[in-house]
Amino acid sequence: MPDIQKISVAVTGEQLAVLKAAVEAGEYATTSEIIREAIRDWQFKRKLRQEDIKRLRASIGMRARPRPAAKPLDSMSCRQEAQKRLAEAKKGVTG
Repeated sequence: MPDIQKISVAVTGEQLAVLKAAVEAGEYATTSEIIREAIRDWQFKRKLRQEDIKRLRASIGMRARPRPAAKPLDSMSCRQEAQKRLAEAKKGVTG
């Protein structure tokens, strides 16, 4: 059996009432049993989140490529390109 340590946990009155009701209904033997189950659930979810983060970081790392150096922005050519695309879009709608 693992080493058992006692801790103090503050809960609201509503939370305590729910815990006691579960024990009285026979769902659990003690409120401590409920808390231990909650901690086990938290540990499992935490492990899954950590594994997800690890997979995401690996995935991002695999796709990371060096980016080309930024070029100076030519506002006139950008405007001309935008006008060209707008004209082509209008032709598609009316044509």
